[in-house]
Amino acid sequence: MNARSGSDEEHGLAAALRRFPARTLQIRELSIRDESFRGMCEDFAAAENALAHADQLPFHVREERRAEFRSLVDSLAAEIEQALGPAKGLI
Repeated sequence: MNARSGSDEEHGLAAALRRFPARTLQIRELSIRDESFRGMCEDFAAAENALAHADQLPFHVREERRAEFRSLVDSLAAEIEQALGPAKGLI
């Protein structure tokens, strides 16, 4: 049984598509055949969500957590981009 829900996968796919709109076809194709990539996209969506809600954290940890979440978002975006490989049509 898969521990991830279809909703998580949909949110992950949507997050990757928002970040890389020019790579829509590649993202959709890779998400169909690669469970690891789908998980990476889900993690990316969760990190974006955490960053978006950082203002709700207690004041004394807010800035530190915001920086951590931003770093995580950037790191996961780089992993997704690497998994997608070079963009077609670019030198």
